[in-house]
Amino acid sequence: MTDPWVALEPGADPAERVRMLRRAHATFTAAGTAGTVARPVRPVVADSWRRSVRARVSPEGTARVELADGDLGAYRAQHPLARVMPLFRELMSTFAMDGEHLLAVCDAHGRLMWVEGHTGTRSRAGDMNFVPGARWAESVMGTNAPGTAVAVDRPVQVFAAEHFSRPVQPWTCAAAPVHDPHTGRLLGAVDITGGDRLAGPMSLAFVQAVARAAEAQLAIDRRPSPVERVQLNTLGRDEALLVAHGRRMRLSRRHSELAVLLARHPEGLTGDQLLLFLYENESMSPVTLRAELSRLRSLLGADLLASRPYRFTAPVDADFLLVERRLAAGAVSGAMAAYAGPLLPLSQSPEVARIRDRLGHALRGALVQRGDPQLLADWAYSPWGGDDLDVWQALVAATPRGAPERAAAEARRRDLDEEQSAPS
Repeated sequence: MTDPWVALEPGADPAERVRMLRRAHATFTAAGTAGTVARPVRPVVADSWRRSVRARVSPEGTARVELADGDLGAYRAQHPLARVMPLFRELMSTFAMDGEHLLAVCDAHGRLMWVEGHTGTRSRAGDMNFVPGARWAESVMGTNAPGTAVAVDRPVQVFAAEHFSRPVQPWTCAAAPVHDPHTGRLLGAVDITGGDRLAGPMSLAFVQAVARAAEAQLAIDRRPSPVERVQLNTLGRDEALLVAHGRRMRLSRRHSELAVLLARHPEGLTGDQLLLFLYENESMSPVTLRAELSRLRSLLGADLLASRPYRFTAPVDADFLLVERRLAAGAVSGAMAAYAGPLLPLSQSPEVARIRDRLGHALRGALVQRGDPQLLADWAYSPWGGDDLDVWQALVAATPRGAPERAAAEARRRDLDEEQSAPS
């Protein structure tokens, strides 16, 4: 095979290749993490299978729909790839309809935003939740063209039993990543999905060309956003740092809590909702809250904070939301890298405390499940993780016997165990 990224070389027998791939897949999945990948599995597929096993993807798994109805519509409307959907349709719809294929576009987390094409094919794809709003990240669904394309950030083709999930193995797909031409940031991928006829080099070259055309269109389209994006840093800080309009602003603790709640709810919150989130059962006058919001608007600028409902008028890049997104995408190491500590650790707002606790528990749970000794050590030796017995136990289990790091971890685990077992 001259190109390892192409699934089926000219002259190969598709039926025979499928039989060989199924045997290799069955052998590998039965062996688990210790399994070896036999030929004719391509290296790109073998690497993806190994990542899938490490992420604990089930070979019998099906995709989960994460966005539906209004949430999906709002998410698609604000996504940069919405600007090139007319181009995707112009270039691919005839090919998809004539070949009984599907055109699919996913975001950088492998979440499908659009799935269009032949009606019968869409109906069959719906049986495995290959539908808008479903999550097809490699870390969730294993090897598949859109998920693997964003995982490795390059065009990829996946043929039949190369898919890690057995329910997906009747399908063949090819996908190519699309980047922001100005920043290089990965925006998502464009995919063509259908039958075995997509296994040759032409479909891979086709989606690659479509992705390049989309990037060229985005480069031409330099329309500025009405309002620039806002950066909000809240992790490991008692007072949030907000960056907007080229200014860096340290917010008071109350304003920090308001900023977190508004960033968490971009659709906006009423005054009554904010009162409940901030004070819950405590008695607090709405007048006091309105005064705080007025001071916050004066600080940020009236163009950045709207009312009725209260909301940011610009997209907010918040550090705690980044950790949430990376965890949702299965990028545990990336989530840990972005986690600078608990969210507003001194905040006593009931809703901020709930967000803080959920985020911390989700991250530490993902670390324990992943069992990576370096990530566990990063948490255990952090200011907030030093007394976390569960993480120290997981670190001991993940560290090789005889390693000096294990002896230190065992000593700390014993100390914590004794402290927590001692009568109060």
